[in-house]
Amino acid sequence: MGVIHLTGALTCPPERLEAVRAALPGHIALTRAEPGCLSFEVTETTPGIFTVHERFADRAAFDTHQARTTASDWGRITEGLPRDYSVTEE
Repeated sequence: MGVIHLTGALTCPPERLEAVRAALPGHIALTRAEPGCLSFEVTETTPGIFTVHERFADRAAFDTHQARTTASDWGRITEGLPRDYSVTEE
């Protein structure tokens, strides 16, 4: 098993932007503290477009992150927002 890379973008409509921006620092901090997280960057590149770059040590660490995220405040706040992600394995 190799390193897992996720890249892409999350799109947020204006009416949800304040909540997403407010929740993002906590989401980043929790993710970076996860075992197996090698890097995690989320940047608002244009208003409402968040570019995402993630690297996890292996599939197990990535899957654990996905499960935690889904059950978190971030998962609730961003539920249903369009995501255009690509996941690859080294």
